[in-house]
This record gives sequence, C-alpha cells and structure tokens, in this order.
Amino acid sequence: MTDLHRLSIRELSEGLAGSKFSSRELTEHYLKRIAKIDAQVQSYVTVTPEQALAQADAADALRQSGMANVLTGVPIAHKDIFCTHGIKTTAGSKMLDNFISPYDATVVAKGKVAGLVTLGKVNMDEFAMGSTSESSYFGATKNPWALDHVPGGSSGGSAAAVAADLAPFATGTDTGGSIRQPASFCGLTGLKPTYGRVSRFGMIAYASSLDQGGPMARSAEDCAYLMNVMAGHDDRDSTSVNVAADDYVANLNSTSVKGLRIGIPKQYFNVAGLDADVKARVEESLKKLEEMGATLVEIDLNMTDAYVPTYYLIAPAEASSNLQRFDGVRYGYRCENPVDLTDLYKRSRSEGFGPEVQRRILIGTYALSAGYYDAYYVKAQKVRRLIQQDFLKAFESVDVIAAPSAPTTAYKIGASLDPVEMYLGDIYTIAVNLAGLPAINAPVGFDKDQLPVGLQLIGNYWSESQLLSVVHQYQQATDWHTKRAAIAEETV
Repeated sequence: MTDLHRLSIRELSEGLAGSKFSSRELTEHYLKRIAKIDAQVQSYVTVTPEQALAQADAADALRQSGMANVLTGVPIAHKDIFCTHGIKTTAGSKMLDNFISPYDATVVAKGKVAGLVTLGKVNMDEFAMGSTSESSYFGATKNPWALDHVPGGSSGGSAAAVAADLAPFATGTDTGGSIRQPASFCGLTGLKPTYGRVSRFGMIAYASSLDQGGPMARSAEDCAYLMNVMAGHDDRDSTSVNVAADDYVANLNSTSVKGLRIGIPKQYFNVAGLDADVKARVEESLKKLEEMGATLVEIDLNMTDAYVPTYYLIAPAEASSNLQRFDGVRYGYRCENPVDLTDLYKRSRSEGFGPEVQRRILIGTYALSAGYYDAYYVKAQKVRRLIQQDFLKAFESVDVIAAPSAPTTAYKIGASLDPVEMYLGDIYTIAVNLAGLPAINAPVGFDKDQLPVGLQLIGNYWSESQLLSVVHQYQQATDWHTKRAAIAEETV
C-alpha cells in the first residue's frame, strides 16, 4: 500500500487489528519514506531499521496471539532528548555525540509496553535551547512546508518528521513552547501537558521546573492516543504528580464547545511584532468556535511584560545547574590531550557545547552567582508566582484562554535574528511553562506565503482532556489539520 502514511492513528490501529496490513509492512513503508525523503528534511539524527523491524515482527506476533494493545505495531519517532537503551541519545549536541544510553526513559519504556515501534531519534535544538532547530550539532532541520524555512524548535525534528509523513506521531518536550511553536510552524497539533503529568525520568534536563514531555501529531485525536501512553505518575521522577491520568481518547467528546467560555487577553493581541496574517487566522478560528457555540470573553493578563525577562532568568539558571555534569570526565565529549584538569574542563565544555548553550550557561551562572542570586533568580521566582496567580484569576471567569502560538509564521533558515529578538518570539508560550499549565496548538490556516498558522488554547491544571476535546471538535468542523505539504505527498 502506497498511502499508509496518510492514515490516522485510529485508522492504523484498526488496519493492524483487521489484518489489512502488518506492522512489518507499515514499518517498512515508513523506513522507505525516511530513506527517500529525509535527506531533504533532515529530521532524523538516528534511524534504527533493524530494531524497528524486530519490534514490528514482535508486534505482529502479539497480534496473532490476541494479546495486542490498541497501538501495538504503530511506528513512532522519539525526540533525541529521551534516553533509549542501546541507541545514541545526543540532545542535539556534540557533547553527547558518543553517548549510548544504558537505559530507557519512562516515556520510551511506556511506548515499548504499548507495543510502539521506534523508527529512530529526531533532531532538536542543542539541549532544547532554541526556537528554530538550527542550533543542533547535526545541522538544521528543514520545514516540510518550505525547505528554506525553519520548522521551529526545540522539537523541530519531531514536527518536521510528522509534517513530512516520516512518522505518524512523535514525542516532543516543551520548556518554553518547544512543542507548541514547532507544531504551529509545521501545521500540526501539539500538546504541552500540565507540569508533572508526563514523567521526566530519562529526559535530558534543560530547565527542570519547566520541562515537560508531550505528543505531536496531525490531530487532537492522534495526540490523545499518544497521551494515553505518555501520561501517568512515575516514582522515579520526583516532579511527577500522583494525579490519575484520563483516558484521553474516550474523553475526546467530553467537553462541549457550546457554552465554552474562551478568554481573549487583550494584551496578547496588541503585542508589537504580531504578524497581521497570524492575527487574522487566529481571529477567524475564534469566530468559528463562536459559531460552534463558544462565548468569547475579553480578559486582562497584566503580567505579560514580565514573561520574557522572568523566563530568561529562571531557565538559564536551571540550565547552568543541570549542564555542569558535562565536564569531560564522566561521560560525553572529552577534549584531546588536556594539559591539566582545568584545561580538560574548559576545553571539553567550550568545544562540546555550541554558542547558544554557552550563552545560556553564562547568563544562568551570572544570575546564580554570589551577590546576584537574590537580585535576579529569587526575584524572578517571586514574579513567576505572580504570573501563575494572574492566570488563576483569569480562570475564575473563563474555561480556556486563547492566543497565537507564535507571533509570526516560520522564519527563513539563517535569518539574521539576534538572540534577544528570538527570545521575544516566545512571548505567547513561556508563561504557560512558568505557571505549569497545559496548552495545545491547533493548525488554523496559512499566511500569504502558505506557511501554517497556529492557535494556542491554554487550560487550567489537569485539563488536558478538555483541551484535546475542544480542538477535536474544532477539527471535526474544519480541515486545516488534514492539509499536507507537497513533500508529504511524495510516494515511495
């Protein structure tokens, strides 16, 4: 079958259950697509055909024995920040180019239990630091909608792989928008869950109080299937919260759009730099939701100006702490012929880390240094609490909050944006991570250059089912999520 890559996760599951095709046939189909197409997209860092086919054969055997799960035999791509046993796990960095993980991250292990077939590991900004996937040691991933544009970041490889139909769905991580922004740039659905909903064990840390794993796929329904695998408490993760996970697939129609109160923060739609096409597409999607029965309620989020400076103190500070373990001694990159221990540390880190990672380590180390800790880091944490309270006050009068996922569509590769301009592009996403809230991106149209635009819906704590349900119903009434880039239409 030449069109297996066009099937939804539900259709793939039903096809496998009905013996319309085997997991081996499905896996071979995706491996052939990767071999033919990915040289143009560069979404994969590592492809694992031998392991994938072995997993596919095991899945087919389970199907024959009647012991299969709903997703047994469905392929997946993992962001290269999730440790995978026996496979190189790089976090997009030269520092870990030689690291073969001795264990599986919880997310990967749960995928194996569910019978998912791992196609390989996909590219990302180095240590998840970036908004374009250009900071990867392995080169820039391309946006399947326009190969001279970025796919977003840091989960750009995950987004590009799904958008090019090189995987039916993928795992991502979101520290300040790294699921939602690339989903927006690549015309996908991407969910950032409540902090603590998905285990961080085996997920290489960037900023521990902000990082959260989540699903990336074409539709809310596809994301729901992967959330059923990813979500749940994990004793090995001290930040995992013991709140029962939902059956996200069963709950896809649990929230009616009719009567839903959608908060429209007036500050979000007056941000300098908000592209006119992005604003228009988002407003059109909100009008559609209003036609479906939702009520639009103007709200105030008064802490908007504090989002970027607060985030870019806390995140680099935590990165500085987390990345100190990469010293050239225990594992990872080590410089050649160091003259002494100090030289070993200095050169291993300066040669192993790229410019953006070094920049954030320096910012974070400064913010944590004696004499500045209270003035910067502690104050930022206090402001973080005010940002959380601002959201909670808004949720007293609305059910979800709407915003663009990004102020623009995808940038051109190599665009001369300086780091500060790039950081300002995170204005709509980073507050969600600071507050620990869940949020989802849904594709809602295109700009004048036919690049995808995304709507972001932000929910209260543990409201992933509600967000998936609202987007699912929107997608039942629209077809933006079914649109495919020309490269995805290529056959093998």
